[in-house]
Amino acid sequence: MTTSVGSAVQQVVSGTTQLPASSSSSSSTSTDGTLAGNFQTFLTLLTTQLQNQNPLDPLDTNQFTQQLVQFAGVEQQLKTNDQLASMLSLQQTAQSTQALTFVGKNALVAGSTASLSNSAGGAAWYLGVPTESVVDISITNSTGQTVYTHRYDAGAGDNQAFIWDGKGDDGTQSPDGQYKLTATATDQSGNSVAVATKIQGVVSSVDLTQTPPLLIINGQTYTINQIQGISS
Repeated sequence: MTTSVGSAVQQVVSGTTQLPASSSSSSSTSTDGTLAGNFQTFLTLLTTQLQNQNPLDPLDTNQFTQQLVQFAGVEQQLKTNDQLASMLSLQQTAQSTQALTFVGKNALVAGSTASLSNSAGGAAWYLGVPTESVVDISITNSTGQTVYTHRYDAGAGDNQAFIWDGKGDDGTQSPDGQYKLTATATDQSGNSVAVATKIQGVVSSVDLTQTPPLLIINGQTYTINQIQGISS
């Protein structure tokens, strides 16, 4: 859209077009070429255009109204973006505050790697078995070597504790460290049954540099939404 002022022709730039830096500006701002920067520039150009339009060739009313509606929408979107950014910041702060309250508490999380401590009596996992089944247990060390296997009958239930004393199939006592449990099961009809594995450990620390914050449990990292239970 153009407006004649005497012999000069002044062009109105749309909100999506990057404008050159003004010669009267001492330095360019961070909003140059952005939606917010072009929106403010458009308002300045529009005001100037209205003040200097040719009375014999005034601005087309329909086109003017269309531009106002378009840029009113842009202004609303800018405000919405600011509000969303504020809400995101508040949510991140709430997550960090909540994560810090878990430090020093016992947390039950979905996982299959637990710490073996012979002085504490072994390593513990919690199994979720949906129906009466025969469960096969396999425990491997940090190098992936299988150190213990076991088969037993399990009833239906969630959070069934499985305690391993650290002794391998050959009776050798395994050293303290991280051990992974794999559980498979079949029901009375021979059909495969999915077994959920969980571990419990003390939340030793929280990493607030990550989004969402990470809880450190038994040397492993977990997000808050992975926690399925908390106890003192």
